[in-house]
Amino acid sequence: MAGLVDTCTMRNRRLSLLPGLSALLVLALGPSAQSAPGCAPWCPRRSSCINAITCRCDPGFSSTSGEIFTNVLESCDDINECAPPMAPPCGKIADCVNTEGSFYCMCNPGYGLSSGAKTFRNESENTCQDANECTSGQNPCHSTTHCLNTMGSYECRCRPGWTPAPGSPNGPNTTICKDVDECHSGQHQCHVSTVCVNTVGSYRCRCRQGWKLKTRSLNYQTAWNNQTARSNQTKSVNQSSVVCEAAISLPNWTQPHGINSQSLSEFFDKFQALGKDFKSASAQKTIEKLMENVDELLGTPGDLEILPRPQQHCVASNLLIGLENVLRDLSKALPDGTLTLNYSAGTALSLDVQKQEERNVTLSLNQAKMQLNWDLGQNSDNTGSSAVGLVYTPGMGKLLAEAPLDPKPENQAALNQNSSDVPQGVPPVLLSDIVSAFLSTKNAQNLSSPVTFTFSHRTLSSRPRAKVLCVFWDHGGDGCGHWSTTGCRMVTTKEDSTTCRCTHLSSFAVLMAHNDVQDEDPVLIIITYMGLGLSLLCLLLAALTFLLCRAIQNTSTSLHLQLSLCLFLAHLLFLTAINQTKSKVLCAIIAGALHYLYLASFTWMLLEGLHLFLTARNLMVVNYSSVNRLMKWLMYPVGYGVPVVVVAISAGARPCLYGTSTHCWLNPEKGFIWAFLGPVCTIFSVNLAFFLMTIWLLKSKLSSLNSDVSTLQNTRMLTFKALAQLLILGCTWCLGLLQVGPGAQVMAYLFTIINTLQGVFIFLVYCLLSQQVREQYRKWFKGIWKPRAESEMHMLSSRGTLDTSKPNTENSNEQLNLMVLSPEK
Repeated sequence: MAGLVDTCTMRNRRLSLLPGLSALLVLALGPSAQSAPGCAPWCPRRSSCINAITCRCDPGFSSTSGEIFTNVLESCDDINECAPPMAPPCGKIADCVNTEGSFYCMCNPGYGLSSGAKTFRNESENTCQDANECTSGQNPCHSTTHCLNTMGSYECRCRPGWTPAPGSPNGPNTTICKDVDECHSGQHQCHVSTVCVNTVGSYRCRCRQGWKLKTRSLNYQTAWNNQTARSNQTKSVNQSSVVCEAAISLPNWTQPHGINSQSLSEFFDKFQALGKDFKSASAQKTIEKLMENVDELLGTPGDLEILPRPQQHCVASNLLIGLENVLRDLSKALPDGTLTLNYSAGTALSLDVQKQEERNVTLSLNQAKMQLNWDLGQNSDNTGSSAVGLVYTPGMGKLLAEAPLDPKPENQAALNQNSSDVPQGVPPVLLSDIVSAFLSTKNAQNLSSPVTFTFSHRTLSSRPRAKVLCVFWDHGGDGCGHWSTTGCRMVTTKEDSTTCRCTHLSSFAVLMAHNDVQDEDPVLIIITYMGLGLSLLCLLLAALTFLLCRAIQNTSTSLHLQLSLCLFLAHLLFLTAINQTKSKVLCAIIAGALHYLYLASFTWMLLEGLHLFLTARNLMVVNYSSVNRLMKWLMYPVGYGVPVVVVAISAGARPCLYGTSTHCWLNPEKGFIWAFLGPVCTIFSVNLAFFLMTIWLLKSKLSSLNSDVSTLQNTRMLTFKALAQLLILGCTWCLGLLQVGPGAQVMAYLFTIINTLQGVFIFLVYCLLSQQVREQYRKWFKGIWKPRAESEMHMLSSRGTLDTSKPNTENSNEQLNLMVLSPEK
């Protein structure tokens, strides 16, 4: 309206400035124009002419002079039909929308014409009514919300059991909801005897593990069945009326067979009485009474103390496993919370019953503490509560005095991880009291993460030969049991406390095991070091001889050289690194290197035996060329390749068994030592067969020697060299397998003396007893001591005379040497 007034004012001012302009225009046009018929050419836009001097505005438009005007300066402006002072033409719950020269009506947002049209022109056509946005086929709300229609609008509300998500805009079409966890938020109405289980948009109540539904009526039972079948209708059941009762009973626990004890019989009579009066609701009282009876039995064991030690161990094993089973079942009927019981004789119990969460649990009792992750105790369906318990029974130590420690051979490796010297024979000393740990949800024998135990015990005495071990009570197949370290390891130990980690739950303690194994025989140690030291010197001299003495270089010498090198490296590594056990990686590498070098030495011994046999067989026809070709083709691939294959397979199958806690050698666990003993036994068996066949082949050749040969002299020489060849071929290593029984000590001395001197025999037989090598040695010494040249020449000349005077005997002796030991020509 104000705009319209301003427009009219401006127009009036223009008219006042030029009065009579239209009359002047008519006069200017002249008489012909004044009288001429037709339309006025100056009519403005959105108007039409009436005659030569009059115009009319089009419908919906007007001028300041009215509908008809003669003023050439007038204009036709739009009439706003929707603005006052004109009455609203549309009626209620509708809006007027002005257009150029016209208008139309629309229903207010949230309303629509019953005809489905979008616009109308007058109130008589107004049929506006509320539009239901929720049922129009295009639900504007998010899928997590519920659309609620209102008069002229709608609302997006969260469904029951849902709540607006944090940060979600609270608008009609921007609200987003999330499920409400009634179980964790405490908004549920589940009975204490049930477990709340959250569902999408709701929750339901179910019985705890080991409990059953307490049916009150047939209708309620039907509702219960419907609830479990249709989770989206769980709210229809009155959750507070879902009540359960424990469906557990005391496990069967009887006295061990064949043990007569009045005290033990009275204990089991009391337990049977608890079973007769047992009710699920009184589970805690039953636990309290049971622990009181256990404390009384262990505090005053009576005639249990006079039982033989094995029977006492059987009684203790029965009590430990039975107590764990009973407490595990009874704890399922306990409400959430903690329970701690202490009794006069020291027996104590700590129980923690809680819903599952990711956190650590710590239980402490007197001299023991346990830490574990709560995930270990979770139910299979990840719902409900779980119980973890720790039982402290100091009186159990009286019954487990002198209990054996790992008598089974397969447990020996586990002990090796805890001590460098495995205790055997002497009963271990119980340092700590015994604690039993259990979970109510499952059999905790292979836990995903270890459980930590900290034991406080009496101060350790200074005993260098005593080892502290973390052990558990293994009930064994006979039910009497023994201490074992499998699955447990010691983390740290101090004078009065020890920390252990175990991958299972059972009954645990800390032992101090005394090592009654005597130190290694000092005489054997001296023999080993002296023999290997002398062998190293002789093997070095032999290797230099085989390399530098050209007169004897042939296939046989090549075999001797490789055998000497392998034995030299193996003995040297054995003496310098066999005890380097501080670094497990380095020790494993040393063990692997020793494995390879000794296998290579035995492989070259096998080639020595094969060469001896082939040479003896071809000696009958005096044919050595085929033997040389065969050996040159075989020796290096076999001598160094076969040990590589054996070590590679062994390391690939059991890499962790290279190295022990005491020596850098093969771990005997799982029969891994046979990765060395197997090839060795095979080699000296084959070499022994080669040697016997060689002697048989040479029998006819030896009998055909000249009768002038001294039989006694050649027999002695043949016997000595034959025995030396047995040693060189490694056959004497079989003495190591004979170290059993009463003669074990004697065999140990024979084995050590003979085999540490293997290098000495190689040097003696292949170098010192070889005439060609001795001649070469003389030449070398002659070059060193020139002043003695004439003396040496005289001796050689005299020896040449002697050889000439007795050609048959000397030549026969040399033929014996060649045939038995060095058959190359």
